[in-house]
Amino acid sequence: MELEISIEDLLSKRKIESDRIEFKAGWNPDDIYHSICAFANDYNNDGGGYIVVGVEEKNGVAVRPVKGVPEDMLDKIQKEMLGFNNRISPPYFPKVIISEVDSRWILVIVARTGQQRPYKSPDYVTGKKDKKYSYYIRYLTSSVKANPEQERELINMSDQTPFDCRANHKATFEDISPILLEDHLRKTGSKLAKQVRERGVEEILEDMQLLVGPPELRYIQNVAVMMFCEHPDKFFRYTYVQMTSFPEGSVENPNVSEDFPNITGSVPQMIQATMERFRNLFIREKVIKVPNQMEALRIMNYPYQAIEEAVVNAFYHREYMSCEPVTIEIEPDCINIMNFPGIDRSISEKTIAEGKRFVSRYYRNRRLGEFLKELDLSEGHSSGIPTIQGELQKNGSPRAEFFTDEDRRAMRIRIPIHPAFLNVQESVEKNETSFETSMKQVLKPKDFDKLKLVIGELEKKDEITIQEVMAITKKSRTTAWRYMQILVDLGAVEAEGNTNNMIYRITLV
Repeated sequence: MELEISIEDLLSKRKIESDRIEFKAGWNPDDIYHSICAFANDYNNDGGGYIVVGVEEKNGVAVRPVKGVPEDMLDKIQKEMLGFNNRISPPYFPKVIISEVDSRWILVIVARTGQQRPYKSPDYVTGKKDKKYSYYIRYLTSSVKANPEQERELINMSDQTPFDCRANHKATFEDISPILLEDHLRKTGSKLAKQVRERGVEEILEDMQLLVGPPELRYIQNVAVMMFCEHPDKFFRYTYVQMTSFPEGSVENPNVSEDFPNITGSVPQMIQATMERFRNLFIREKVIKVPNQMEALRIMNYPYQAIEEAVVNAFYHREYMSCEPVTIEIEPDCINIMNFPGIDRSISEKTIAEGKRFVSRYYRNRRLGEFLKELDLSEGHSSGIPTIQGELQKNGSPRAEFFTDEDRRAMRIRIPIHPAFLNVQESVEKNETSFETSMKQVLKPKDFDKLKLVIGELEKKDEITIQEVMAITKKSRTTAWRYMQILVDLGAVEAEGNTNNMIYRITLV
């Protein structure tokens, strides 16, 4: 039996959050079973966790070379675990994998979310007398006893199995592509990749804990169909990407549009194909020479990482029984990405409007998110939105906006184009708007106020240097230059001189 990810990735915590991994120097069943119980309860809906026995840790980092477990102890530990597993209430059986690292043996206990949660564990599984049982949950990087309020919430979670972890009663093993399965395992560095052809799909899915039901009647979990079926739309209708471009705007002239072929396939295939289309057709770079600076300023109309995170989120959070595809609309000034249904009601309208970080304990597709993270496609711990906003900020782009309706039937993310890619002058002439209105369209409020000060100074003295702009706005040379380039694009000022001695003169007020 092998891990579905590389043991080195596990030890270095590269693809698994640190609070989902525990390192244990030795075999201490009383303490270890508290963690097994906590991971099985999965209070934070993270997908369970890993306990690595035979590895010391220092400040949360695995000490190398590993300490290891004596070879003659490996069989004894596994036999003891059979008894301890039955002492959890209800019984819970984690997967145990033995692996050789640094020429020593370690034991990895994989404790996925239990199908019969909540679970109680004896405070001392090794105790011989009457045992006291407690619910255990994960708190940061520790396993602790649940308080009464947390116990009630655990019980309420018992019938809320995420959709992707439920059995699919229509899919058969013939629907799972060995090629997609092997490719995923190879990308994640799992030794199982070399065993797919020899052992077959069913045994590999069993090792990956993607089957449910009794031995005589095994069903495939929905997440396996999402990940490893070439035609998941056979089981989840409308599982595809619909992309449309509106060159003149969907409101201004909706009759002028271009519909692209629908993107189908497994979830990773659809994500990859969608991003390839963005890269080839829509994402553009502009190189701008900055006065008094050797390096040119490179900006994107849309940063690739922000678009990718938004596309991944759409697949991660969508309802796969919904009769609506992931919909993408390309506007002249933004990209809209929509999935159905909308944002969970536990997230307030105020939080949505702020567009900072959406934290929900309930996920429709928890295991799918885990697989996407293993492929470096998804962030963990509700950090997808901060990633999008951070990438936009680094690019100098406005912040993304999030919208949902009152009934939370759909969610739309609007990613604005970088202002440098807007043909602002044509927009001004077409809509006959004022210069000040045009500035408001392309600038954040605080930037708008800064440039009003610059315009005010220009009205007094007709021309200004970049050093004076820096002094007025209290910004760096790069930011000051970006401000003035916006005014040049708007036709408000003209630039004269070389990069070391640039002068700006007012032409429009």
